Amino acid sequence: MDLSNLKPAKGSTKNRKRIGRGQGSGYGGTSTKGHKGAKSRSGYKSKPGFEGGQMPLYRRVPKFGFKNINRVEYRGINIDVLQRLAVDLKLTSIDTQTLIDKGLANKKDLIKILGRGELKAKLEVTAHAFSKTAIAAIEANGGVATKI
Repeated sequence: MDLSNLKPAKGSTKNRKRIGRGQGSGYGGTSTKGHKGAKSRSGYKSKPGFEGGQMPLYRRVPKFGFKNINRVEYRGINIDVLQRLAVDLKLTSIDTQTLIDKGLANKKDLIKILGRGELKAKLEVTAHAFSKTAIAAIEANGGVATKI
């Protein structure tokens, strides 16, 4: 063993550039930050979306419409789906838990029964909201529509 075959132990060195450690390293002087300007100064921090004075994207893109913050989102389920459930599972009453168990809604969803399709079964339906046509279709067969 002599000086010609010495080398550092495995894992003891890192393969990265050490900036700001003098001219001999090749990364001294400006420390890879270029010359002048805000980015070369200490304490530089840009605001999110800042594009160097250019008009930022979020201001260049046109905005349309209106977003009502008080809007109530319902999960719509039509009466033809209720008819299929009633026939397949031989049900006489359908509530929100039944619809959640069958994967038609999530636990946090508000459920609204809509009037598309035809209902032949006599059902007791419990949901958060109903359309007028859905109530008419349910009650036409002697069923009951109950709001939660």
